[in-house]
Amino acid sequence: MGRSHGPMTEAWRPSASLETLKARAALLARIRAFFAERAVLEVDTPIVSAYATVDCHIDSLRTTEGRWLQTSPEFPMKRLLAAGSGPIWQLCHVFRAGDDGRLHNPEFMMLEWYRPGWDHHRLMSEVEELVQVCVHDRENPPFPPFSKGGMGGTFKRRSYRDAWLELAGVDPFAASLGEFATALGAHHALPENAARFDHEAWLDFGMGFVVGPRLGRDAPCFVHDFPASQAALARVRAGAPPLAERFELFWQGLELANGFHELGDAAEQRRRFEQDQERREQAGQPVPPLDAHLLAALESGLPDCAGVALGVDRLLMLLLGLPDVASAMAFDWGRA
Repeated sequence: MGRSHGPMTEAWRPSASLETLKARAALLARIRAFFAERAVLEVDTPIVSAYATVDCHIDSLRTTEGRWLQTSPEFPMKRLLAAGSGPIWQLCHVFRAGDDGRLHNPEFMMLEWYRPGWDHHRLMSEVEELVQVCVHDRENPPFPPFSKGGMGGTFKRRSYRDAWLELAGVDPFAASLGEFATALGAHHALPENAARFDHEAWLDFGMGFVVGPRLGRDAPCFVHDFPASQAALARVRAGAPPLAERFELFWQGLELANGFHELGDAAEQRRRFEQDQERREQAGQPVPPLDAHLLAALESGLPDCAGVALGVDRLLMLLLGLPDVASAMAFDWGRA
C-alpha cells in the first residue's frame, strides 16, 4: 500500500499506507471517545441538500438532479439545535469544487460540533483539549513525530489585529490599500491583479499568503476577533471597530479549524446570504439558492451557542508528518 506515481494500472492502489490507515482509525476512535466522555450527542445529517452555501470563497458540487453536495454539515446541525437537540457533534465527508492540491482534496472529512450556552472563547479551550487528546490520550502512545517534543506546550491565542501587526507589519483595520500593498509585498510576491484589490481582497490575500502560513510554528495558535466584514456566520460585537466573534486555529502554518459564536438573527443571516449571492453574481459565479430551512430554524429560535469545524485529514497529516492530505486518506480524488 502507499502512493504511486506509476502507470494508470497502479491507480487502484490506496494513497495512504496501511500504517497511516491504522493511525487514522485510532484518531477517529479518540475523537469518538472524547465526545462520549462529555455526553455530546453524535448526529448524522444528509450529504445532499436542496440548498447550498452562498459563501463567495466556497463552490459546491451539484448532482444531475440539481441538488447540492454539502460543503459543511453546519446548516442541518443548526436545524437540530433549533429543534432542541442540545450539544451535538458529527464526523462526515464534505465536498468543495476546485479544492485540489497538496493541502486540499475536493472530498474530505470534517469534524463539526456545537455547544449551546458557550461563546467562542470557551469553545477554543475545548478545541485545544480535543487536539491534545488526539496527540496523546491517557491509554495510547502519542502520534509521531510529536512523541519527542510534544506540540510546543500550551496553545497560543492572539487577536487578528495583533497577528497582522506582528507577522505582516500592518494594521488590517486601519491600513490604506497602498499600505497593504507595501507591507504584504515585502513578504510575498503580489499577483498581477493586485492593483485592483479592495480592502477585502487584501485581507484574504494577507491571511492566505503572509499571516496564516507563519502562524502556529512553535505551538498551535488561535486567531480571534476578526473584522466584521469577515464574520461569515458569526455574531458581530459592537465597538470601534466592530469585531466578528470568530476564531481560526493554525498549526504549522495550516488552518485546522474555524469556529464561531453563532449568529442567531434570522434577518441578519438572510441579509448576509443575499449580499453573498449578489457578490457571486457580480463575479460570474454560480448562485445557489439560500437555505430556506436554515432561515426558518433561526426564526424559530437558535439557542445561544458556539460551533466549530475541524479538518480531520489535515490534522492526521500533521500528526504523522505526511507530505500531503492525499497521504492521510485511503483514496484521494485522483484515485476515487
